[in-house]
Amino acid sequence: MKSDRTLKDNYKKINQLSARCMKALIALMILGFIYSFFVSEIDKALLVILFSISIIVALIPILLINILKWDESNFTKHIVVICICIDMTIILTMFSSYIFPIMLFPILMASLYYNQTFVLFTSLLVSMSILISDFLSVKYNAYFVGNPYDSYDDSLIHFAVLHIVVVFILSIAAYFIVQRNSMMINSAISDAATMQSNQKGLIYAFSEISESKSKNTGEHIKRVAEYMRIMGRASGFDEEYVDMLSTASMMHDIGKLMIDEEILDKPEKLTNEEYQIMKNHVLYGEALLEKCPGEIMHIACILAKEHHERWDGSGYLGMKGEEIAYISRLIAVCDVFDALTSERYYKKGWSLEETFNEIVSLSGKHFDPAVVKLFIQNFDEFKEVHNRIQDKQIY
Repeated sequence: MKSDRTLKDNYKKINQLSARCMKALIALMILGFIYSFFVSEIDKALLVILFSISIIVALIPILLINILKWDESNFTKHIVVICICIDMTIILTMFSSYIFPIMLFPILMASLYYNQTFVLFTSLLVSMSILISDFLSVKYNAYFVGNPYDSYDDSLIHFAVLHIVVVFILSIAAYFIVQRNSMMINSAISDAATMQSNQKGLIYAFSEISESKSKNTGEHIKRVAEYMRIMGRASGFDEEYVDMLSTASMMHDIGKLMIDEEILDKPEKLTNEEYQIMKNHVLYGEALLEKCPGEIMHIACILAKEHHERWDGSGYLGMKGEEIAYISRLIAVCDVFDALTSERYYKKGWSLEETFNEIVSLSGKHFDPAVVKLFIQNFDEFKEVHNRIQDKQIY
């Protein structure tokens, strides 16, 4: 099973590497221009024009990737190899067989993207570039160096076809290398997906244990997970991160496993000493999760530690404002909303309207105003989850 987020991250890294390669290519072309300007027999004005065009074309991928931030686009790779092939055509036309090895560069670039079809597409472009270059270098033989043939047919047979065969052989090798790399990447992604699935199962099991100890039903963690899914989407996170955020939120009260049941289930108000013990569950949660591997566990550790923090700094650990992780500011609203609306053996649940008004009134105090704004905008979805996932029993 492929992970869209992993693939997107890989494309981003490869596109950024391509941009760095284009910068290196520009540097080499500048050095080549300086050398050619003083050594070659090519007309100096023509040399300046063609090298200027080559550098402008090479700058296009850099502009798209580094400036316009198209570094996650699957389409960017096509622009990269097209620009490289245009530059290679110009350079090969000017210097012919002297510079032929540079035509292998697009194939190497295409191999980075672990896509066999793309390698074949690139080899076709390179072959076309060789044919175009061969035609131009013969037709305008007086302006360029390196092509000894006056006849296009002779040049095609002895120069172009030979080089296309070399490109074909290299393309076959690249094709199978990319195929193997692609299989390895897909296998790694599949293993990661399996591990993430196992993490989810483990998280849900521990979360149910935590809830059962405090005499709550597992529906609380399900609802909080759904509320976090709503808030994650409203925050603009991609769907895979939203799923991890929702799953990790189930562990926010895992530290309660370390709190005595007499304190957890005490119907009366806690004493100051008991309240201090209760507050420690956020630190216990952090200690339980901080060494656990995986991104989900990392998110869960943050939520377990910070879910009782308040925007004004009056929370358990005294963190305030943007010191609190954004995802912890999200779960603060979700957790309080469910706590207020849920019925427990020691209290009646608040109405949805009362809870809504309470959360809105605490904007800028208990809660991040920006998060409360998202809550208001998505309140209908909160109501739907609340009505759909009901507590099965109250102890």
